[in-house]
Amino acid sequence: MRDYRQLTQEEIQVLEQNVCWAEDWTKVMVHPEFRPYNFHRVMFYGDIRLGRFEKKIEVAKGFFKHSGINDATLRNVTVGNDCLIEKVGNFINNYTIGDDCYISNISTLETLEGASYGAGSTISVLNEMGDGNVTLFRELNSQLAAFMVKHYNDKALMNQLKQLIDDEVRLSTPERGIIGNRVKIINTKDITNTVIKGDCEISGCARLNECTILSSEDASVFIGTGVICENSIICDGCSINNSVKMQDCFVGEACQITNGFTAEASLFFANSYMANGEACAAFCGPFSASHHKSSLLIGGQFSFYNAGSNTNFSNHAYKMGPLHYGTLERGTKTASGSYVLMPATIGAFSVCFGKLMHHPDTRCLPFSYLIAYGETMYLSPGRNITTVGLYRDIKKWPKRDKRSKQSKKSIINFDWLSPFTVGEIMQGIKILEALRSASGDNVTTYNFHEYVINASSLRKGLKYYDIALRIYMGAVLKRAQKEGFFGMPKSEVGKGPWADLSGLLIPESEEQRLVDDIKNGSVENIQQVLERFENVNNHYSDYRWAWSYQLILDYYHLTELDEKACERIREDYVRARRAWIAEIRKDAEKEFQMGDVDQEVYDDFLEKLDHEIDYEN
Repeated sequence: MRDYRQLTQEEIQVLEQNVCWAEDWTKVMVHPEFRPYNFHRVMFYGDIRLGRFEKKIEVAKGFFKHSGINDATLRNVTVGNDCLIEKVGNFINNYTIGDDCYISNISTLETLEGASYGAGSTISVLNEMGDGNVTLFRELNSQLAAFMVKHYNDKALMNQLKQLIDDEVRLSTPERGIIGNRVKIINTKDITNTVIKGDCEISGCARLNECTILSSEDASVFIGTGVICENSIICDGCSINNSVKMQDCFVGEACQITNGFTAEASLFFANSYMANGEACAAFCGPFSASHHKSSLLIGGQFSFYNAGSNTNFSNHAYKMGPLHYGTLERGTKTASGSYVLMPATIGAFSVCFGKLMHHPDTRCLPFSYLIAYGETMYLSPGRNITTVGLYRDIKKWPKRDKRSKQSKKSIINFDWLSPFTVGEIMQGIKILEALRSASGDNVTTYNFHEYVINASSLRKGLKYYDIALRIYMGAVLKRAQKEGFFGMPKSEVGKGPWADLSGLLIPESEEQRLVDDIKNGSVENIQQVLERFENVNNHYSDYRWAWSYQLILDYYHLTELDEKACERIREDYVRARRAWIAEIRKDAEKEFQMGDVDQEVYDDFLEKLDHEIDYEN
């Protein structure tokens, strides 16, 4: 709380000489060091609190103006130190404004009774006509959102979660709108019932209504020209620009939404990029991207995904070319008119296209290609494990995390081989071996649901899956030895199936334990739910070892790990990595021979592959 005093008669006289007026001068309280000389044509209504105005404000590069208030009407407003407020066409009503702010050429800045600031409403994602399944609030992250969507049919759980979130919203909702320190708002029309945290810039925005903008000094937010945003929450490091229209949305850290993109009842989490297209009831997990006007993300759940234009699920067949927002899941219409759909898995994420979505069994054939020739669908299991595209993706995603260290609410595990994905690989191996056992080796094709798997593709799939298994086991063993928990796992947690909560790799047993604890009242507030996700992530290495230890014993037919076994696993790991790199090199050579890649790019890529031996030890 700041100390304020009443205006002196001399100060009131100066203000009135500068064409300022107050409904009641006794309700205008000021900082002890207040000076009245930088106020012109200002009208004060209700309770007013004014700081000191001593500094100059940089309004454009190299252009400074003295702080103060000019040409404005204020009602029930607190203004911090060294702000410059001018050219307010209508009024500022019921707001608390921080220090060092610049507000110029706006129409209305107002808080009305019953403001929620975009928090507490429940939207429906994945099913645009369904009941709400995700409640918006400031601390929402991709894990909690995925958890709510996944367990939507558990009404007891959802009712308890909703109560915990409502309690959080009630405790965190301010009595009136707040503008943080060092906020810049210029050339903007209407801002109503909106909390704007510090270091945010709003320039040319059309309307903000019932919103919260969680900007910060190391992760500022920019809201630009023509933006209309209603009942939404925007997190640290975001940029919303160029006539974006958004309603009932949550935008996570370091997202960019631009160029006329339209979104309704959708979620966008860490590092997503959206331009030109449209989203409705979409769950866009970390690193989702959409570039094209004809792209409509509706009723789907995406992560590490690039939505292309119409039937084309990629901008172009990027591989070794310049970095851009590429995707692991690429689909390209070929010259013959067939479609090539290439679902794959990276880290904790997998997305399937087309008919793959019709059969849950196909998710057990990860890293696969699906190619359609007319009515026949050909499946190539594991093919994407050995492509340049996957290799590039493994390297690039961690580098593209633009979030600041202080604004990483959503958890992202970048492991491309993990208990979650390797569990899928093991199911894929069982399926392929069962197909081969049932039909024998002397056939040209195998049938899997309505898909056709060529015999050569099946053999290669088993080979690629085995390469991935040996890489995973060797890498996990190496990490376990370095981290000091080599040997029998200390805990049973992690031994069973794993799940992916939009970035968080979690043993299903831990997820179910959280469900039970929420339902029985053991979890007292929503922060404890978020802390449970963090705790699981912090113990990921332990849980991974518990799962991997039994895998290693089973694969190598061991009863325990001794030095001889470890050496064998390490040798297999090195051979598998070299076989993997050799296959990627073949894929690069094939692309280069097609004439799609410059010699310099090709040589640079091969040099990177040559250095892969540096990571063997």
